[in-house]
Amino acid sequence: MPKDPGPEAARTFRAASGPVFLVLCALFAVFLLGDAVLRAGWGQMLLLAPWVLLALWVVYEVAFISSVRVDDAGGTVQNMLRRTTFGWRRVRDIDLRWQLVFSLDDGTDITCYGGPARARQRRGGVRQDGEERKAPTSLRDLTDIRDRWEAADLAADAPIRRTWDVPALGALGLIVVWAVVAILIANAG
Repeated sequence: MPKDPGPEAARTFRAASGPVFLVLCALFAVFLLGDAVLRAGWGQMLLLAPWVLLALWVVYEVAFISSVRVDDAGGTVQNMLRRTTFGWRRVRDIDLRWQLVFSLDDGTDITCYGGPARARQRRGGVRQDGEERKAPTSLRDLTDIRDRWEAADLAADAPIRRTWDVPALGALGLIVVWAVVAILIANAG
């Protein structure tokens, strides 16, 4: 029977505002498309839908999909449409500038758009009740990622692979084809 990997097996870091912004935009898109159905009917809504979905796709790519996923074997960095996967032995350094940066052994640096990011410093080092403030979340996340990197064994030697986000590109292609068909139908009628 396989061993349960436990809660520390993999962890995904993503900007906290991304899911919130995506949900709000999706609700707005549903409202717009529902309003189009009520005012103009299903046919007109289907002609308007690709433009609303294209805007929602852009929000998805910019605000939500960028993330960093780490486990005991290595990491995966997704910056919009590009995905980079690597084993821990391929990492030379991990730093937190404005965003998390992985320096890899092939000489490249990967800046993570969706991972931990440096927050503005809060004023004052001591709270009113005399206790010190907690470390910023970004520094705690950086420490967690560095601990995984340092604890990696020699088996975490996966090659560096750079790929495209094929499902997102497929969705974009479908939306573009739908938009072209909508333009042709609107111009024909």
